[in-house]
Amino acid sequence: MPHMKTLELVQATAPLVEYAQQLSREPVILTVDGKPVAALMSIEDTDWETVALSTHPQFLALIERSRARQRAEGGISSTEMRRRLRLDKTTHSK
Repeated sequence: MPHMKTLELVQATAPLVEYAQQLSREPVILTVDGKPVAALMSIEDTDWETVALSTHPQFLALIERSRARQRAEGGISSTEMRRRLRLDKTTHSK
C-alpha cells in the first residue's frame, strides 16, 4: 500500500498551498475522529475529462452496473470479440 499522510481536519490549519506542495510525494488524507473524510492527491498527469468523470455520480453508477453484469454474466474472450468484429489475427491497427 502506498504511503499516505493522514491529518485530522481540526489540525489542518496551514494554507492549502502548503498541503498541495506535498502531493508529489504522497496524498494527504483528512480525517474526523480517525475516519477519512477527504483526500488531497496529485492529478498532475490527469486530463480534465478523467477528473470530471471520476466523480460524476451517473458515470460511476454506469461503471458499477457494468461491473455487476460482468460478475453475473461473465464476458467474452478477445478471440470471440475478434470473430464478432470480423477481424482476423493478422489485422493490426496503425
